[in-house]
Amino acid sequence: MATEVEQQSESNQVVDIPATDYSIKHPLQNSWTLWYYENDRSNTWEKNQKEIASFDTVEDFWSLYNHIKLASDLKQGCDYSLFKKGIRPMWEDDANKHGGRWLISLEKKQRGNDLDRFWLDIILCLIGEAFDNSDEVCGAVVNIRGKGDKIGVWTSDYSNKNAVLEIGQKLKERLRIPPKMTIGYQIHKDTMDKASSLTKNTYTI
Repeated sequence: MATEVEQQSESNQVVDIPATDYSIKHPLQNSWTLWYYENDRSNTWEKNQKEIASFDTVEDFWSLYNHIKLASDLKQGCDYSLFKKGIRPMWEDDANKHGGRWLISLEKKQRGNDLDRFWLDIILCLIGEAFDNSDEVCGAVVNIRGKGDKIGVWTSDYSNKNAVLEIGQKLKERLRIPPKMTIGYQIHKDTMDKASSLTKNTYTI
């Protein structure tokens, strides 16, 4: 039979609770690289494309995102690109040369509202592997331009119609684009041969 002191000791026992380990990070399925393009006419296009940083965890993404300018704060002629690590944000890259992009064109008045929301939502779709065919996704680019900004989601194989359409449909849903509004998919090769504004859409949703 326990004595009064023993009973008191038992009742005063402290339960050990593991300390929270803030060093634990949540890995992403892929590593991603953020690029920044600034239109300096004294340099080649490739030299103007700067690799900013790569990340492969949720925490490292937010640390990076919270320390860079919003897309709407970039100067005209500048781009952000987010691509799977090892893929360059250019049509000629092996991962991109047989692909295309879903293109979302924004009016100038949307820069202060929709642009940053769209860009962040697209980034989260990419790094969170939100598409059924995420393996087909190479990356995304936001172009800041005087006539109107553009966001493109790049895929690796334009001929994989079912995958391309699924990605486009999910994109519309996540960005809450009204059903009556359409977005188009352009093949990179067609865009290279013509000005972007003259390129015909291969698919529309």
